[in-house]
Amino acid sequence: MDNSMVKYFKAIGAVQSVISNATTLDEALQGGLKAIVENAGADSGVIWYADKAGDGKLHPYFWIGPVDLTRRSHALGDGAVGRVFESQKTERLYEFRADQDVETAIDFMGMPVKSMVCVPFSNNAEDLGVIQFVNGMESECFNDETADVMEIMAMMAAIAIEENEALTAPWQPGEVVMELRDITREFQNGDIVTKVLKGVNLDVYEGEFLVLLGESGCGKSTLLNIIGGMDQATSGTFEYLGKDLSNATQEELTDFRRDNIGFIFQSYNLMPNLTAVQNLKLIAELVAEPMDVDKALEVVGLSERKNNYPSQMSGGQQQRVSIARALVKNPKIILADEPTAALDYTTSIEVLQVMEEVVKSGTTMVMVTHNEEITRMADRVVRMRNGKMHEVTINRHPAHATDLVW
Repeated sequence: MDNSMVKYFKAIGAVQSVISNATTLDEALQGGLKAIVENAGADSGVIWYADKAGDGKLHPYFWIGPVDLTRRSHALGDGAVGRVFESQKTERLYEFRADQDVETAIDFMGMPVKSMVCVPFSNNAEDLGVIQFVNGMESECFNDETADVMEIMAMMAAIAIEENEALTAPWQPGEVVMELRDITREFQNGDIVTKVLKGVNLDVYEGEFLVLLGESGCGKSTLLNIIGGMDQATSGTFEYLGKDLSNATQEELTDFRRDNIGFIFQSYNLMPNLTAVQNLKLIAELVAEPMDVDKALEVVGLSERKNNYPSQMSGGQQQRVSIARALVKNPKIILADEPTAALDYTTSIEVLQVMEEVVKSGTTMVMVTHNEEITRMADRVVRMRNGKMHEVTINRHPAHATDLVW
C-alpha cells in the first residue's frame, strides 16, 4: 500500500474515532473538523450552518484559522460557500488565477486564498450547510487526493447529526465595540527581534464574554494589553467604537483606559494601606460618572468587609474587591488577566460567579486564561497559538460557574 493510501485511511480513521467518542453534537462536529483539518493538511476549516429557521443564510458554526468569521454569513449563491449549498455540488479550486472569480478568492474575510475546497454538509434528512477548507499547510494548494479525503470526511461528520436532532441556532452577537485588523507586536532586544503577535484579526462585541486561551508565550496577554490600551501594536489597526487608536498618543490611551476599561489582575493590585471602600473611592475619583462604591461592593457580596484592609481578607475576597474596583468605573469593557490563577478551586468558582453576574448585566468581559474548563462559560473562545488566532469556538449553551469542575 503506497503512502497516499496509508494517509487516506489514517485520516478517515481519525475522524471516525473522534465522532464515535464524542458525547455531544458540538463535540462531534468540532472534533471532527479538527481531525479533518489536521489530517487533510489544511490551514483553515469552517463548518457553515444554514439557519433555515432564521434568516436563511449560512453562518459559521465552528472554525479553525487566523480570522474572525463571527459576523460573516453567506446567502444562497453568495461566494463559493453559497454556491455549493445551493447546488449541493463540491467546488474544488486548487489554484487561483488573475482571471478567476475575485470574490471567491477573498471570501474568507480578506485572508489571501490560494486554494479552496467547499463540500456540501448533508445527511439523509436535510442539507445542513457547507464545510470549507482553505489553503494547504505545506504546498498551500490542494489536489484531487486531498479533496477526495475531505469529501468523505465531511460525509462522516454529517452522520453525527441524527435525523431528529437539529443544530442550535447561531449565536447573535451585539454591536461591535472593538475592531483589530492585522495586529502585530514585535519586541527588540539588541539585534534580536521577537515577534509575539503575527497578524491578529478580531472583533469584540457588546455584552459578550470572550475568552483568550493558550499556552504561555502564545500572545494572549500581549493581545489583552493592546485591547486595554496598555500597549500599542507594531503594525495593524485598532478601533474602538469607530475611533482609530492605532497611532494614539500616550495621553489619548490614558484617557481611553480611564473612561472605558476596567481591569482585573491576577495579583489583585490593591493598595495595601487602604480599606476596600477606600481602594474603590480612589478609582471612582478618576472618572466622570462612577458607580456608587457601596453598590459596587454589594454587587460582589462584600458590603460587610468594606472597612477591611487587604491583609484582613482572603485571596478570593481581595479578588472580589478588585472586581468591584473595575465595576466602579462603569466601564464598557472589563479585561481580566488570569483572575483565578492564584486561587483554589472553591474560591475560583466564587469569583467566577461574580464575573458571570457582571456579564449578565451587559458589561463586555475579555478574559485571558490557560484553564480550559473556564472556557465553557464564555460566549466565544479564541485559542491563540504561536502569535496567531488558531481556533474560534462559539458556545451556544454557556455553562454556569457552578457547573465547572477541575
